[in-house]
Formats: sequence, C-alpha cells, structure tokens
Amino acid sequence: MDTTRNTVLEAWMAEHGYSSNSLADAVNRALEQLTGRHGGLDGSSVRDWKAGRVTWPKSATRKALEDVSGLPAVALGFVPRGRTPSTPAPPQQEDPDMKRRTLVGGIAAAAAAAAAPGTASPRRIGMSDVNRLNTRFAEIIASDHRHGGQLGIEERAAALADEALNLQNAGSASQRVRNNLYASAAAFRSSAMWAAIDGRRYNDAKAHMREAQTLAEMSGDQAIKFRIWSHAGTMYRHMGRPADAFAANDVARNLHLTRRDPLFASLGLARQGAIHGAAQDRNGTRRAFEQAQDAMLRADPADYRPVWMLAFYDQAELDSLALSAHLALGDYSTAEYHAHRCLSALRPHMVRSRAITTTRLAHAQLAQGAPEAATATAMQVPAETATQHARVTRMLQEFGAALRATAPGSSSVQTWTEHATAWRMAA
Repeated sequence: MDTTRNTVLEAWMAEHGYSSNSLADAVNRALEQLTGRHGGLDGSSVRDWKAGRVTWPKSATRKALEDVSGLPAVALGFVPRGRTPSTPAPPQQEDPDMKRRTLVGGIAAAAAAAAAPGTASPRRIGMSDVNRLNTRFAEIIASDHRHGGQLGIEERAAALADEALNLQNAGSASQRVRNNLYASAAAFRSSAMWAAIDGRRYNDAKAHMREAQTLAEMSGDQAIKFRIWSHAGTMYRHMGRPADAFAANDVARNLHLTRRDPLFASLGLARQGAIHGAAQDRNGTRRAFEQAQDAMLRADPADYRPVWMLAFYDQAELDSLALSAHLALGDYSTAEYHAHRCLSALRPHMVRSRAITTTRLAHAQLAQGAPEAATATAMQVPAETATQHARVTRMLQEFGAALRATAPGSSSVQTWTEHATAWRMAA
C-alpha cells in the first residue's frame, strides 16, 4: 500500500462531497479573501495533495484550505516540512456533537461579547466568519447523505441558521458579508426543511420553508432560492399534491440561474419529471427526463456550484428521480432499469439514497412477479436505515404488505418476516 498517499484528505473530501475541482475552486475563493487575488489552483493541484506529491502546501494555500475545512492542515493529513510522512501528527478524533456544540457556543459567545455594552469597539464580521459557517453547512450536508430525515439533523441545521442571524447583530460588516450571512442562514433553514421532509414531518418542513424563503430573498442568492423552491416541489409531491408541486418547482425553474447553468436546469427538469410521474402523465414524464438528460450533458463540470449541489446532483440522482416517476406510472421494467443505473453510479457517501433506491428496486421487481429476487434485494437495506429513516421504513412496510398480498404463504414471505423481525429487535 502506498503510505505516502493522503488518505485523510481523501476521506474528508468524500464525506463533504468535494471533487478535486470543486475543492480547488473553494480554496481559490478563500485565497481571494486572504490576499485580494483569486488563487491559481486547479483539480491537478488537489490531486497532487491526495497523491502525496505535495505534502505541505504554501502558507497562504494552507490557511485558505483551513478556512474552507475548519481544520488545521495536519488534521487533513498534511505533513510539516522536517517531519517524515510516516509519522504525521494524527488527526484528532472528535465527537461530532461536541464539535457542533463548541462551534455554536463559540459563535454565540462572540456575538454576545460584541453586543455587550462598554466594549471598546464593535467586532468586524468578515468572510472568515461566513467560511466557518459554510464549513458547518458542509457537515450538515454530509450528515444528511449518511443518515437523512433525522430530527437531530433538522435541529442542528435550525440552530446554525439562528447563529448565522445572530452574527448580523454581532458587529459591523460590509453589505457583501451581510448578504452572505443571510444566504448561510437560508441554506441552514433549507437543510432543516429537507430533513423534515425526509422524515415526513411536513408541518415542520413548511415552517422551515417560510423562514428559508424570507432569508433567501434578503440574501439575493439565486442558488439558495432554487434549492428552497425545488425542495418545496418535492415536499408537495410526497404529500400527494401535484398541482402545488408543479407550482413550487416552476418558481425554481424560472430563476435566471437555470438559463445560466444547464445543471440547475437539469435538476429542475428531473424533479418536474418526477412530479409528472406522480400525476400519471406519461408524455410529460418522458419529455421532462429527455430534456433533463440533455441539459446535464451540456453542463460544464468545471463551473462553480454550491457544495449542496455538488454533493448530490449527478447522473445517479437523475436516474433516481426517473425511477421514482416510472414506479408511480406502473412502468416497472423501466423503473428497474433506472434503479440499476442509479445504484451503479451512486457515490459512497450517499448512504440514504442507496437505501431508498434499493427499496424502490425491490418494489419494481416484486411488481414484475419476482418475489424471491425482490425479497433478496429488500434485505440488502442496512438495518439502521431500515428502522430509523421514516421514508425507508414506510417503503419497506409497504413492500412487506405487497409481498404478502402477491405471494401469500410463500417462502419469500417467511424469509422477509423473519428478516424484518430481526431488524426491529436490533433497533
């Protein structure tokens, strides 16, 4: 095994949804904040870091990377000059909740200190504060992809939205910084909204949505506006309200961002296709996914996009939405085709998405008269996800009911019943 490879950095990038190009872009922007000049890194620079060809980047680059990640360079696997690669300082293993409490408490304490009477001068809020919030946002995104729908994710995201707003009153700041703080608060609220949607807590999701929409308007950030309205379309689709889903998704699709970036256009069209499927519109479904695929192929992968977009939207997600649409239409063979395509392309950090896709594949196989194959597929869902993720739990319960209805008394029903019981006992 190549001991010089920076596997710590690789693991951090995978967890936070960074490609080599997107991390280079993020560090370049942080360098611009530090030095006044945009950085000159590209994907090959980051690949040199991962391969161990560069073990200790230049000081300004290290500082920018630390601002992006929220971690010291040694905790990302880099080795200071004079130390051998075989004996780097080990990264400190911290409890994620402790890290969050420390960060949130630190931000709150800073805000309170800045606002306290009698201080000599107000604190200056800058982009370094925004970057620290964005690091926490990347961690929320990573938690969502691993666990999804959990109340704890919703609560952490909502708390960090409040902390971003507290910074507005913690000192002086430029208008650019204030807009970015509102955008960060909106991003956290939209993540709280998505966690509530994924956990089927729709009243909570709608409350987060209203707050997120207000903050997004105050920020002027087109990407976060797109995210919120696109989430709203998905929420109404899950609630069985396709007319409202179309209306919300249309708000996202009509933002000028979708005309500037084909990848945003593709996501809007793919989610439109899923809504068409729920509305039993076969022609609309086919047309929307054809257009979504075409837009994705036109998108330049090197363009800058926010971390939430980079972390989840790709060919696998497009196929996942097509799978959902064709299941709703009763076109089970096409649904199975998209399920296999999705599973083959899913990135390792997409734990929640893999469980959902696997469950949908089991439904498609069962509907085609293959109970043994369907049962074997459903049993591949990890026990933790099967018992703790509301959407997956409900889908698996529906699978069990359909299996008992279509193959009563079969060995597949017995196998599934025993397996589901073992899941519940292990929970």
